[in-house]
Amino acid sequence: MTVNIPPLKCQGIKTKLVEWIKDHAVLKNDGTWIEPFMGSGVVGFNVRHSRAIFADVNPHIINFYNAIKQGKITAGIAKDFLEKEGALLRAKGEDHYYEVRERFNQDARPLDLLFLNRACFNGVMRFNKKGAFNVPFGHKPERFAKAYITKITNQIKYVTRATSQYDWQFVCADFRKTISSASENDLIYCDPPYIGRHVDYFNSWSEPDEQELYDLLSRTPAKFILSTWHSNQYRSNPAIEKYAYRFTIMTREHFYHVGASEKNRNPMLEAIVLNYKPAPQIEIQSEKQMALLEKPRTSGYIIYSPKG
Repeated sequence: MTVNIPPLKCQGIKTKLVEWIKDHAVLKNDGTWIEPFMGSGVVGFNVRHSRAIFADVNPHIINFYNAIKQGKITAGIAKDFLEKEGALLRAKGEDHYYEVRERFNQDARPLDLLFLNRACFNGVMRFNKKGAFNVPFGHKPERFAKAYITKITNQIKYVTRATSQYDWQFVCADFRKTISSASENDLIYCDPPYIGRHVDYFNSWSEPDEQELYDLLSRTPAKFILSTWHSNQYRSNPAIEKYAYRFTIMTREHFYHVGASEKNRNPMLEAIVLNYKPAPQIEIQSEKQMALLEKPRTSGYIIYSPKG
């Protein structure tokens, strides 16, 4: 499966997990794909259901995609913008990056967000408590080469085509409101900040938020898939035992490229939590995956790793 990459990146992007998640999604034609934590939107963009609601508390992400949907950002407009800003970045280096960052934090222009997202350190999307983008420069003044700009504009073309063909809505909303709006035929896909790992994406994520999320999901009439982390070689996710034990849990080893140094970029066991039984799958246990599990298999767990 070829995964269509979105034009905006976020830490924890599920590019390499899209096929796995998609294979376990159950959604009727008359239902709606609902993402209360849109982030990059990579899963929903590749599921490509005819009706979808992409919601996030980060207004800048929502504004960016609504600008594409409304034709305010096109592949051509983005190409001209990135060529211009890329030339200035080559000439002025990090000084220009920080000029654009200051400009964005004053005016919140969606194209400035695109530039910052692709020129910042490690493709991280992070804001301080005042809502200002605060990721440092990625130290690549030659970042916007012709081929790289073409890749980004092709990603914008994909979203432009999809929003013209399908009923896709981009909404700035809290996850509580978004989940509460779901009905029986819908499928909710949740990819919240990972408790105990990366929680400084736009606003904070706490233990009470995690508990409330599971409480809402336990009451929804819709089906849901929740992405979270299960364990790594050092520790396990306590929310699995506290909240997820009552649902179906499936795991797969995954490697995240987030971290300033290579020693901090370790494999971990990724999990999806479902409130329904997926289609039967062949169970395959690798020695490496079993070594990551700190506890024996528990009732209600489905430990599954696809081939490859």
